[in-house]
Amino acid sequence: MTTKKSISTRFKRFWKLLGPGLVTGASDDDPSGIATYSQAGAAYGLSTLWTSIVAFPLMASIQQMCARIGLVTSQGLTGTLKKHYPRPILYLMLLFSFPAIVMNIGADIAGMGAVGNLLFPAIDATYFSVIFTLILLGLIIYLPYQKMASVLKYLCIVMLVYFIVPFLYKQDFTQILKSTLIPTIKFDKDFIAILVGILGTTISPYLFFWQASVEVEEMKTRKKQLIVNKKIINEMTQDVDFGMTFSGFVMYFIILTTGTVLYNGGVHQIDTVEQAALALKPLAGNLAYLLFAIGVIGTGLIAIPVLSGSLSYIFTETFGWEQGLDKKFHEAKGFYVIIAISLIVGLSLNYIGISPIKALIYTAILYGITAPVLIAIILHISNNKKIMGEFVNGRTTNILGFTALLIMTAAAFTLIYLQLSS
Repeated sequence: MTTKKSISTRFKRFWKLLGPGLVTGASDDDPSGIATYSQAGAAYGLSTLWTSIVAFPLMASIQQMCARIGLVTSQGLTGTLKKHYPRPILYLMLLFSFPAIVMNIGADIAGMGAVGNLLFPAIDATYFSVIFTLILLGLIIYLPYQKMASVLKYLCIVMLVYFIVPFLYKQDFTQILKSTLIPTIKFDKDFIAILVGILGTTISPYLFFWQASVEVEEMKTRKKQLIVNKKIINEMTQDVDFGMTFSGFVMYFIILTTGTVLYNGGVHQIDTVEQAALALKPLAGNLAYLLFAIGVIGTGLIAIPVLSGSLSYIFTETFGWEQGLDKKFHEAKGFYVIIAISLIVGLSLNYIGISPIKALIYTAILYGITAPVLIAIILHISNNKKIMGEFVNGRTTNILGFTALLIMTAAAFTLIYLQLSS
């Protein structure tokens, strides 16, 4: 009995510790990300399974830096950029971030709507898209930050469905282990494009802004002292590491599911999440299909508040407006208006002829261009003693950060080359 109580107490303490890092990690596997991983699995089987192992330390190192910047400076990434860097860099980030994030929101809303229609065919996908948008808008505006954060945290549990789906189908564990540990690289245009897409989906600039800003929000809400100490940094590191590990596992199991079920079943072309869900039905059964579809809606409900929130933080910090999810609508009208605009514009993309797949391609290009620049700036800030004091990067963090910079720069140039040559 005492042992059970001890385990329960430890779990509750650990669950309480989790926050921005877990939500950030979960939001990284949004419906558009699921579409990318599904494309990789369907087209190339288990050949890209190793990317989840490589991506994890790179994701974790960048997100830790962003979180530390937020904690140490008590400002979001945009506020720090505004204070310490030339204004043109800030406005350039704003210029690229708005269309990329809005198109990402549009693609996610469309994916959720389409999957809703698969579950309830009598209701048109466009109605589902509108319903999900209104639900999200209501939750973001009317729920206080602590409740909103709690809702997002519990929604992460929905993503555990992806850990079940692969085991509803017979697996070759030797092949899985081999594909996980031994990287496969095919030097053809389509395979390289998939690798670039996976990187762009996992190391996304909007997550950098969200992580820094929401760490400040979390500190204020919990009424912690704003003087950062090693205990707070360690707690943040555990939270981010767990969130990125969770994200990496979800990515791994989606590629595993589609790379075995769809690829072996002869389905090699997947363009949308609803196609992935629908293709699973005859091959892996109704339960796999149902769980996959529910997971898509759950991830959308997590990711869209993060996407719209990060965009709002960028704008409000740039122009010095009142901001924060802990504030009520009348206290930070500009902040919530930007969130509302981003959701409505994202929703409208589905009605003006921009398909979700095109939106994903444009988003990947814009993210691909901005990510290396932002990673370079984050590395510079994180190593600047005038800004970070004793909390500058350690050697391991710098090695991982510069590796991420080199890989994302190579990915950006590859992405641009592929688009120009196609």
